[in-house]
Amino acid sequence: MKPFAILALAATALTLTACGENLGKGQQLNVVSGHIQMGATDDRPAVGYFKVEGGPVPVELVAVTADLAQRVEMHESVKENGVVTMKPLLRAAVPAKGTMEFRQGGKHLMIWGINGAAVRAGKLPMAFVFTNNNNERILFDMVIKPAAGAEGAAMDHGAMGHDAEKAAPDAAKK
Repeated sequence: MKPFAILALAATALTLTACGENLGKGQQLNVVSGHIQMGATDDRPAVGYFKVEGGPVPVELVAVTADLAQRVEMHESVKENGVVTMKPLLRAAVPAKGTMEFRQGGKHLMIWGINGAAVRAGKLPMAFVFTNNNNERILFDMVIKPAAGAEGAAMDHGAMGHDAEKAAPDAAKK
């Protein structure tokens, strides 16, 4: 009986020690999900959406980069005077212990010239740069999805000088 009691006591002590180590840390800053929707045609940029969970202190996302893409920009869809336009986004706040999302109709990534090898692999490795710990970088593989139908392809790209009438036939050809 004594060996079992000693084993149980040791297991309890280890469990309490592990809890104590995590007590001060809490939730850590992390990119938890994301994907890229390819453009309707090769000359159109892809769009990226993702979710970030905030850590113990508020931070800002200041850049997203990808070695296997020609250019990545953060944008935001904004409605002004009844018209939705896209504006460059220099930073995006990530609240402490909260979430920040880049999603359709709001903040999003525009990604030009994704390398064919990444497209064939179905994922694009990306680096998310934050304003903490000397511009902490979190690496995350974004899943690449094929172009959406006419409705999805025309949504964000209309503000870039591509009208919906032009986007719909291009998407239908794919």
